Amino acid sequence: MDEQTPSALTRLPSWLLTQSAAQVHRTITETFTAGGARAYHFRLLATLVEFGPASQAELGRRSFIDRSDVVAALNELEEDGYVGRSPDPADGRRNIIKITAAGRRHYKRLAALVTDAQDEIFAPLSATDRTRLASILGKLLAYHQER
Repeated sequence: MDEQTPSALTRLPSWLLTQSAAQVHRTITETFTAGGARAYHFRLLATLVEFGPASQAELGRRSFIDRSDVVAALNELEEDGYVGRSPDPADGRRNIIKITAAGRRHYKRLAALVTDAQDEIFAPLSATDRTRLASILGKLLAYHQER
């Protein structure tokens, strides 16, 4: 078999998805590192921009980040002045997290970096192919999350 002939392994969608995900992860990690952030920071800021102030637990659920990782990432974001915590008036045991003006600016910078990374990652695909891929991956994810 020559190098141009696909092996049985490289024809498996699961193998292709795993290999692609590893490359995407590297690209996204490098992108956020260049922007002085981590993916968790972007996910939390994006969630606050989209849904507004929320408890730490709610942020974790909405951003799909484990509770212990939420706390660590929020501590970093708060230290940098991107979010603020205040007691929840309805439940003093809980904090409400709000994005600051600096956090909104940081989010916009990171969102631009993410857009550039998406363009790099999916460069060989047309806009139609990107939409189709997102739809297929969305179906796959929803199926496995429901199980």
